[in-house]
Amino acid sequence: MKDGVIVESAVPVTLIGGGAGNPADVAFSRALAPVCVAADGGAMLALEAGVMPDAVIGDFDSLPEDIRARIPPKQLYHISEQSSTDFDKALRNIAAPLVIAVGFTGERLDHQLAAFHVLAAHNARPCIMLGATEVIFHCPAQVDLPVAEGDVVSLFPMQKVSGRSTGLEWPIDGLDFDPMRLIGTSNRATGAVQLWMDGPGMLCIAPRRILPELVQALI
Repeated sequence: MKDGVIVESAVPVTLIGGGAGNPADVAFSRALAPVCVAADGGAMLALEAGVMPDAVIGDFDSLPEDIRARIPPKQLYHISEQSSTDFDKALRNIAAPLVIAVGFTGERLDHQLAAFHVLAAHNARPCIMLGATEVIFHCPAQVDLPVAEGDVVSLFPMQKVSGRSTGLEWPIDGLDFDPMRLIGTSNRATGAVQLWMDGPGMLCIAPRRILPELVQALI
């Protein structure tokens, strides 16, 4: 196992949080990412879905004692520091080709914004957040999106970044994105989309149905 890593997997990992999510989301994700890790209170959703997480990582302030008692102690990894979220604690301690994060959208806006920060801060660890109707991920240097004409493809910069595109109604070539000046939400696909980014910092929001193909594109 690599230094500083709790879970090392040769296959994609499903990471479950305590936000908006349901057992069907867990099943959808695990069909593509069979290893299961829970971030703190996400263990409740894992057990509700009939899945014993291989590891539970967090400060455990959202993990009820009765749920904690159902999980073998060797699978509990308590990280007490309070300067990062449980999503951050978990993601930075997973070494895998890709992580699908379930239960990190909805319910509390501050938690969702914090999750976006984690996607950008740990952009070297491919991760897709699964929402009710969308997927959110950090754009690598190049990615193909199997979207259809009319699909909404939103780009939101977390820092200054530029890039190129094909397949977007409003191409991004020549644009200097900046969260304080220029963002790229509510763009539309004219067919399959290709994105090339000149550096890190861009989040992409696309339709949920492309998750299986997106997993393969990001691995």
